[in-house]
Amino acid sequence: MSQAGPGSPGNVIAALASFFIPGLGQLLQGRPIPALIHFVLAAVLWIVLLGWIVHLWSILDAAWFRPR
Repeated sequence: MSQAGPGSPGNVIAALASFFIPGLGQLLQGRPIPALIHFVLAAVLWIVLLGWIVHLWSILDAAWFRPR
């Protein structure tokens, strides 16, 4: 049985998805609430040029996700 965790193929794909659209990786992982939070925060903060912070957080969160 393989365990999903940081560096697993599913998390790498999720991180790549979040690279293109913040929150998409979380959505692919079946986490709709964090996906919505990442997407909305990034969209709002890009208006004041700070969206890159949430965008990076979204990528790292998807990459480091470990299911319980």
